[in-house]
Amino acid sequence: MARWEKRVKGGEAASAGVGRSRTRIINRKSSIVNPHGFTLIELLVVIAVIAVLMAVLLPALGAARKRAKALICRSHLKEWGTTLGLYLEENEGRFPRAGSNGVDGTLSLLRGLNVGDKIDPNAPGRYHGVRTEGIALCPMANRGNGPGTFTGRAGGEIYVEGKWGLTFAPWEITRPAPSFRMSYGLNNHVFSFSFDGSGVPRPHQMQYTDVFSLRRRDGIPLLLDAVQSFASLALEGQRPPNHEPSGSAGEICINRHDGTLNSLFLDCSVRAVGLKELWTLKWHLQWDTCGRWTKAGGVQPEDWPEWMRRFKDY
Repeated sequence: MARWEKRVKGGEAASAGVGRSRTRIINRKSSIVNPHGFTLIELLVVIAVIAVLMAVLLPALGAARKRAKALICRSHLKEWGTTLGLYLEENEGRFPRAGSNGVDGTLSLLRGLNVGDKIDPNAPGRYHGVRTEGIALCPMANRGNGPGTFTGRAGGEIYVEGKWGLTFAPWEITRPAPSFRMSYGLNNHVFSFSFDGSGVPRPHQMQYTDVFSLRRRDGIPLLLDAVQSFASLALEGQRPPNHEPSGSAGEICINRHDGTLNSLFLDCSVRAVGLKELWTLKWHLQWDTCGRWTKAGGVQPEDWPEWMRRFKDY
């Protein structure tokens, strides 16, 4: 009887040991029978869901980043408006003329405003007091340079040298020193004696337009996204480029902000301008804003080059 009890107890102990061993094996996380783990199919489903979410979100994040950069660009132009407005206040509402003092007037203006303390603030005829180094570059065009170079001559002598910009790269002036880089350009019509549209030089005292006396200044562009120090359409009938330009040849119709450019106007307002809208702006006082390449002038959607047809009509 005693032996039989020992055997029974021994069997129970062995069974308990086996049970504990099985429990330990079943509860191990590495076990294929772990009820709390993921199956291979479940893992694949999770990975697929994450991949789909990334595919959906990444383009949205990229678009949001571009919108943020465009907003910063307009903020820079707004600060330029304040700066150029101060220049006009100090000069009785008049900008310099191209070619003044042997150096392109627009270049002189940008350099005088842009290089801060790198130019003698006491130099005659030089505007000073406002530093704009931090607003010279659009965030969409702040790296590298274009492959092309340009040279300006006066009287057979070189007075300016530089590098073209690109749609997403700034232009640069390398001579005269100090060099500087920028991704905006001035409407060169505003700085020309022919701003009134006559094309005929006027008496010297009348060559400097009083900006404050102009009407509808909100339609006259002053400073906008560009690949050189000046930017404007030359004629109302100027054809749009047949292919999307990179900006390397100095084109104005550059696609820097998804079908738009940012522009500062003579009234110091800033807004995005559609690429097709460029033909409707008042580049000089006699510019026909209902010309050949406007809806009012009869242009049809199919008349535009193929790369521009998806953009808004004006």
